[in-house]
Amino acid sequence: MGILTIILVAAGGLIAGGAISYLVLEKALKKRKEKIFNDAIAEAEVIRKEKELQAKEKYLQLKSEHDRSVNERNQKIANTENRIQQREATITSRIEETQRMKKELEVIRENLNKQLERVDKKSEELDKLHREQVEKLESLSGLSAEDAKKELMESLQESARTGAMSLINEIMDEAKMTANKEAKKIVLETIQRVATETAIENAVTVFNIESDELKGRIIGREGRNIRALEAATGVEIVVDDTPEAILLSAFDPVRREIARLSLHQLVTDGRIHPARIEEVVNKTKKQIEEEIVEIGKRTTIDLGIHGLHPELVRMVGKMKYRSSYGQNLLQHSREVANLSALMAAELGLNPKIAKRAGLLHDLGKVADEEPELPHAVYGMKLAEKYKERPEVCNAIGAHHDEVEMTSLISPIVQVCDAISGARPGARREIVESYIKRLKDLEALALSYPGVLKTYAIQAGRELRVIVGSEKLSDAESEQLSFEIAKRVQDEMTYPGQVKITVIRETRSVNYAK
Repeated sequence: MGILTIILVAAGGLIAGGAISYLVLEKALKKRKEKIFNDAIAEAEVIRKEKELQAKEKYLQLKSEHDRSVNERNQKIANTENRIQQREATITSRIEETQRMKKELEVIRENLNKQLERVDKKSEELDKLHREQVEKLESLSGLSAEDAKKELMESLQESARTGAMSLINEIMDEAKMTANKEAKKIVLETIQRVATETAIENAVTVFNIESDELKGRIIGREGRNIRALEAATGVEIVVDDTPEAILLSAFDPVRREIARLSLHQLVTDGRIHPARIEEVVNKTKKQIEEEIVEIGKRTTIDLGIHGLHPELVRMVGKMKYRSSYGQNLLQHSREVANLSALMAAELGLNPKIAKRAGLLHDLGKVADEEPELPHAVYGMKLAEKYKERPEVCNAIGAHHDEVEMTSLISPIVQVCDAISGARPGARREIVESYIKRLKDLEALALSYPGVLKTYAIQAGRELRVIVGSEKLSDAESEQLSFEIAKRVQDEMTYPGQVKITVIRETRSVNYAK
C-alpha cells in the first residue's frame, strides 16, 4: 500500500513538473518570437528607408540625365533651325539673283534678235550686191564664174608647185651642207661626255713576296714545285735576282690571275708541294669562274641593262680578262655602250637598246670555242641563240660590215666602236697579233689526239704539251714532239725558234683503308 502511494505521488510530481516546464518553455518561446518579430519589423523599416533613398537618388539621376538629353536635343534642334534659316536665306538670295540674271538675259536675247534681224538684212543686201557685181564681171570678161574660178585655181596650183619644188631643193641643199657638220658635232659631243682609261695591259704580272727566302720554297727540291705550278697554270714563272718579286709571264690574263691567286694562297698557307699546288689551282679556277659571273652582273647593273641571259652575263664578265689590240675588252665594251646610248639619245632613238647592243658587240671574242666565223657574225649568232632583240643582233653582226644593216642602231654601234678604238693609246696592233700567234700555236698542238693541255710560254719561244700517259707511250710522245715542231715550222710565222716540250707523266694512286 505504501509503495503504491509512493509511485502515485511520484507520477503526479512528474506530471506536474512536466506541465510547469511546458508552460515555462512556451512563455520563453513566445517572448523570443515577439523579439524576432520586432527585430524583423525594425530591419524591414531600415531596408525600406534605404530603398526609398536609393529610389530618390535614382530618380534624381534619371531626371538629371533626362534634362541633359532634353537640353542637348533642344540645342541640336536650335542649331538645325539656324542652319535651315541660313540655307533658306541663301536660297532666297540665289533665287533673287537668278531672277535678276533671267531678266538681264531676256534683255540680251531681245537685243541679239534685233541685231540678227539687222545682220540678215545686211546679208541679203550683200548677196544682192555680190550677184550684181558678178554679173557685171561676167559681162565684162566674157567668162562665167565657174570658168574664172577654174582658171584661177590652175594658176595657183602651178605657182604653188613651182614654189614647193624650189623650197624642197633649198632644204636638200642646206641638209647636204649641214649633215656632215651636225654628224661631227654629235660625235664630238658624245666623245666629250664619256671618259675612259687608255692604259695598255701587258703580258707580265709582278708577284711581290715578303723575303727572298720564299723563292727557294716556291722553286722546291730540284724545281718540282715551280714545274708543277707552271704545268697546272700554263704560266711561266720567272724567279731571278729581282728583290722580293717573282714574275708571272703569260699572254692570257686569266691564266696570270689564276697563277697569282694560287701563288698568294700557297705562300700564305705555307704548304707548297705538287699535290697541294694542283688542289689550290683547281679551287682558284672555280673562284675565278664565280668572279667572272659577278663581274658580269656588276657591269650590267652599273649600265642599267636588265634581262640578259645568264650565259651572256658570264661572257660579259669574261671580257675583263680579254684584250683587243692591247685594249681591255670589258672597258672597251662599256665605253661603246655609253657612247651608243648617248648618240642614240641625241638622234631620238632608244638609248637602252643602243647601250645593250654596244655592250654585246664584241661577244664573239669571248666565246668558249674558237669559231671559224668572224667574231661579229659569231657574236650575232650567240645573241640570237639567247633570244636578244633583232636590232641588237643586227648591230652585233653588222659592226664590221659582215652582214647588212637593218636597224638605225647598227651604224651607231659601228661608229662608237670606231671611236673607242681610235682614242690615242687605246690599241696596239702588235700585242693583238702576238696573242693571236700564241693561241694558234696552242690550238695546233691541241689538235693532236691524246693531248690534254697546251701552254705557250716564254713569249712563244716554248710550247709545253701535256699528254695522257695511258694514251701515248714514250716513243709516241717523242714522235708527237717531232710532228708538232714540223707543223709549226711549215705552217706558222714566228721569230727565232720554238722549243716543243711534250710532258708525259705517269701517276700511281692507291688508298689505304
